[in-house]
Amino acid sequence: MKKPSAKIREEIARLQEQLKAAETREAERIGRVALKAGLGDIEIDEADLQAAFEQVAQRFRGGNGVATGKRHAGDSKTAGASSTKDETGPAQSGAGEA
Repeated sequence: MKKPSAKIREEIARLQEQLKAAETREAERIGRVALKAGLGDIEIDEADLQAAFEQVAQRFRGGNGVATGKRHAGDSKTAGASSTKDETGPAQSGAGEA
């Protein structure tokens, strides 16, 4: 039994809406935590902030996961690489306290 292409398109559209809703919930949750930790008051380049978030994600994955940086892969790996080492200490201690 094969599905007609129209049914598959409908299913894809439904799944895309579910994905969008899930991403929105996750972004709101992470945003609330970041604001509570005081990140809203810090002037920081987005690529540097993403690099710091990738380090936190890697830490909670047990250090085995590879940070992907899907949105700004080129920016965060080059521009954030040198500043990432400088932010390692404060980012980790701040994440542990929050």
